[in-house]
Amino acid sequence: MIRAVTLPLLAALLFRETGAYNQRRYIDNSSGTPEVIIPGASSYNGLNLVPQMGWNNWNAFQCDVDESLLLDTAQKMIDFGLRDLGYNHIVLDDCWSIDRNESGYLVSDPIKFPSGMKAIADRLHQLGFRFGMYSSAGIFTCARYPGSLGHEQKDADLWASWGVDYLKYDNCFNQGQSGTPKLSFDRYKVMSDALNSTGHPMVYSMCNWGNDDPYDWAYTIANSGRMSGDIYDSFNRPDARCPCTEAIGCSWPGFHCSVMNILNKMAPIAPRTMSGYFNDMDMLEVGNGGQSDSEYVVHFSMWAIHSSPMLIGTNVGTLSPANLAIYSNPAILAINQDPSAGGASRKWRYFVDPDETGEGEISLWTRGLKNGDRIVALLNAANSTMMMNASMNEIFFDQRTAGAYREPEELRQTWDIYDLWANRMSEEEAASIINGNATTRGNHTTRFNATATSYAEGIANNDTALFGVHVGSIAPSGTFSAEIARHSVGVYRLRARPTPTSRKRDEL
Repeated sequence: MIRAVTLPLLAALLFRETGAYNQRRYIDNSSGTPEVIIPGASSYNGLNLVPQMGWNNWNAFQCDVDESLLLDTAQKMIDFGLRDLGYNHIVLDDCWSIDRNESGYLVSDPIKFPSGMKAIADRLHQLGFRFGMYSSAGIFTCARYPGSLGHEQKDADLWASWGVDYLKYDNCFNQGQSGTPKLSFDRYKVMSDALNSTGHPMVYSMCNWGNDDPYDWAYTIANSGRMSGDIYDSFNRPDARCPCTEAIGCSWPGFHCSVMNILNKMAPIAPRTMSGYFNDMDMLEVGNGGQSDSEYVVHFSMWAIHSSPMLIGTNVGTLSPANLAIYSNPAILAINQDPSAGGASRKWRYFVDPDETGEGEISLWTRGLKNGDRIVALLNAANSTMMMNASMNEIFFDQRTAGAYREPEELRQTWDIYDLWANRMSEEEAASIINGNATTRGNHTTRFNATATSYAEGIANNDTALFGVHVGSIAPSGTFSAEIARHSVGVYRLRARPTPTSRKRDEL
């Protein structure tokens, strides 16, 4: 009998190695009959089996938010095709409440939100979005509005009555209830239990900045957990307010963390990413002006490859054509939404050619996908263009060193290579979408409607928009080479050619 398991049981049984996310495990039930356990088949609450996507107002607007901003942004996301690419959450961040009433329930700001939160939620639902709210597991939110510590059930009941679909739960003013994993677990579990007890499904997004190693315990109570201090719009600038450069053993993650700082913290914890619980690398900064186009491509690509939640963190109404083209790359989003729900493995990293910040590195990241395809990312964070190489032995290093008594099948195959940025939407096409005069039919090499067809179905159907451009192949024992510009990344999907010893796949 095949069944999905609850997370506590899953946590006890889960055996996670790179490339082994879909292994079947067997246990004996009380009758002695073996039952098939599929790790990752469910989450603690059955929600968020692939990473959440959407928009959050904080990075661009902070407290300058009202209901018009939420609804106008939702409409622009429809007009720009972003909702249908999967960005289907509108998340209201801090500064929305004013106090608690005599019964202890939060009161929304009547000036900012004159229609009331339920009316806003209803309208967003009508537009095809899910509505997200914010609070903090402390006595105040980070902007010093009323927090939810000690009021968890009342707040959860209120949000459920409004039809809220999502909670971002911060870590400010926590009254010292942190410092060990158990303290943080207990504090965040109270809200988890409160949300579940409402009977209304709400995705639970923990935002405790990586304090107390949430990637080791939060998968039993939450759908995602921030693994680092807050991001800011910088590619690799060091900042004293973000003191940690590694995730493990980081007692104070801080904030003002650059893209490269957060990315490199993912290397040791990528195996803790799973269906139903995702390591949240924080919101996307694309469009906020602090990075170059190629740096934004790195940011967007590496967040997607690591199955981070993909929440747009800019003013959608002022997106440039170049910014919209990045957010609209379905070939990259298909990686993020892959049912394998895993993280990427950094196979090597070398420090070279430092830039003005004193930083410079190149690295190879890989990730397996559910259908057997492989993702390869050649990242050049150094200060000059580099010719970068990835050999078969490096790409399949984990399989090669897994102790198998024979050479892994992957090393005996020829793999076709698809450049996932080669079909990036042109700025002319993106401008036509922004200006509202794009063709209704669309360009099927650059656009994809995930509302009509899921990314998994699109991959199975070999939809051309999800594969970029075929740029070559890599033979057994071969090496793939590509020229990667400064502060940029090459992202490639590898697909094995059918062989007499492997299952035949549909050809692109």
